[in-house]
Amino acid sequence: MTPDDGARLPVAYTATGSSSFVDFLAAAAPELLSGRRAAAPGAGAEPEAPHATTVLALTFPGGVVMAGDRRATMGTYIAHREMQKVFPADEYSAVAIAGSAGLALELVRLFQVELEHYEKIEGALLSLDGKANRLATVVRAGLPLAMRGLAVVPLFAGYDLERGVGRIFSYDVTGGRYEEREHHAVGSGAVFARGSLKKRWRPGLTVQQAVAVAVEALVDAADDDAATAGPDAARGIWPAVATVTAAGYRAVPDGDLAEVVAHLTMRPAAGGVG
Repeated sequence: MTPDDGARLPVAYTATGSSSFVDFLAAAAPELLSGRRAAAPGAGAEPEAPHATTVLALTFPGGVVMAGDRRATMGTYIAHREMQKVFPADEYSAVAIAGSAGLALELVRLFQVELEHYEKIEGALLSLDGKANRLATVVRAGLPLAMRGLAVVPLFAGYDLERGVGRIFSYDVTGGRYEEREHHAVGSGAVFARGSLKKRWRPGLTVQQAVAVAVEALVDAADDDAATAGPDAARGIWPAVATVTAAGYRAVPDGDLAEVVAHLTMRPAAGGVG
């Protein structure tokens, strides 16, 4: 983009607009939005690209836990063993990704900037519903690429400062936003993770118990889905797990996760979460 005057910023940077960074980008430099990019010559079939797999979230009194395995796949090939799939969206919310890995990471960065931009322009945090709606807009912008096989399906969760509870939102590739109750999972191993969550989740879980339920659901998904990785003690690779409460976003340390996994391996398969 060429400035209108060599000594001045382009008009788009000084014009009055909305507090949405995505809207600004669409007007000032639409080619930078992934969904607006032109397809490569001959593009049509789904390209070979790494895919992120299983992520999940569940609520507990006082907040929400979000977790994801660490494997990225490309067909039958393990493209990466330590991919990060759980990120802070802002201080009181988290976003996890499944789908085309590169585009998913770009979506997370754009969403983080979107929330930070709003806070700087308006001088206040968005409500949790507002954040969920903004993410729907970001997802919808990627629909043209999703139609070419490069889909990204995030999972969003956070602590609602107004209600004092944790809440979970899922999406489809068209930007449809759906609030989920108690727990949810997306990705290749989601059907197995959801089955585990249905059995293990219960009202009144402590934060430690909720983390254990999340890890167990990922272990169960890895047991039946080749694209989902279980904990790898030999390499020191543990699931990505975070909690969001009134105190904010907190990544669960690997040492705590190692203890959870050790407890799971010692417990009989029929046992419940302690």
